[in-house]
Amino acid sequence: MSAELPDLLHRLNAWRLRFRAWRGSRPFWAGLLTIAGGVPIGALPYYNIKLGNLSLQMATQAGAGGLIIGVLLVTLGLTMWFHSLVRVFAGVASIVLALVSIPVSNFGGLLVGFLLSMVGGALAVSWAPGGPVAAEDEDAGDASGASDASAGDRREGKGAASAERTGGPDDDIGVDVLEDINGGRHRAAG
Repeated sequence: MSAELPDLLHRLNAWRLRFRAWRGSRPFWAGLLTIAGGVPIGALPYYNIKLGNLSLQMATQAGAGGLIIGVLLVTLGLTMWFHSLVRVFAGVASIVLALVSIPVSNFGGLLVGFLLSMVGGALAVSWAPGGPVAAEDEDAGDASGASDASAGDRREGKGAASAERTGGPDDDIGVDVLEDINGGRHRAAG
């Protein structure tokens, strides 16, 4: 094992944790589905599909309308990611644009773009920022009489040794990268 491998794993783990925190603070999946729905709606009117000797041209008279709807859906998906305060507006607008895409853009991108955009818009409207998880764990720990380890540490099988490792922002990322990823388990499996 080379000397650069632990450093690379450390940087990858740091990037993964930063991305996870960024993703959790906004309607990430709503934006992703809306972007994924806007692509077929905007692109399908300009495709020529070849099936053997059969050429299927999807172009319509309103091809520009489909392109505009697709670009607007991609923009709304990016808005959900980078300006989550207007998530309700972006969600409602993406639902309306998905509905408009049915007659304008080849049945809403052959129903694939329509369905993705509708689900993305619904997720954006229903998303709400979560509260701090640490406060809930401390309340549960105080109710059960725990003194030196939080409820989350006891649930994961860690003792006071892991509770002592709280210091700066770099303490979240330990030297042993695989140990800090919940022992290699997925967080929902526990």
